[in-house]
Amino acid sequence: MRIRRATSADVPAMMRVELQSPGAAHWSRRQYECLFTATPNPAQSERLVWVVENESDERSGKDRNEIREVLAFLVAQRIDADWELENLVVAQSVRKRGIGTLLLEKLIAQVRDETGKSIFLEVRQSNEGASRLYQKLGFQQVGLRKGYYQNPSEDAILYRLS
Repeated sequence: MRIRRATSADVPAMMRVELQSPGAAHWSRRQYECLFTATPNPAQSERLVWVVENESDERSGKDRNEIREVLAFLVAQRIDADWELENLVVAQSVRKRGIGTLLLEKLIAQVRDETGKSIFLEVRQSNEGASRLYQKLGFQQVGLRKGYYQNPSEDAILYRLS
């Protein structure tokens, strides 16, 4: 496995992973494609999109334009000194192998290197596995958003890491 910056060519593979994850935030293709457009003011805002891919794809000589086997991805956005974890999805087949932890630790390290103030996120109330992961890495529950998620309707737990 390796972590790398995602490109627009990864959108189909990212969507496949997300669609197989009922607890994930479900975005449209357009929302994923917009991740790769330039931000109006990079000094104030930045987007990180990382994927974890199966290294065996490289060894098998797959064409760079082919859909790669994406095992997980992370989307985060910086606004001034704060970061929001917008989406983190790990394929069902590779969960509980530390991939989500690896991605979050990489994000936390980058935020610290850039002297960021905090990382915040929201998670479905029923997603106990994700909540445990965030708490294990030091995130604190700071609030609740009633009815934040749709299909099905569910509250969101707000977390922050300072």
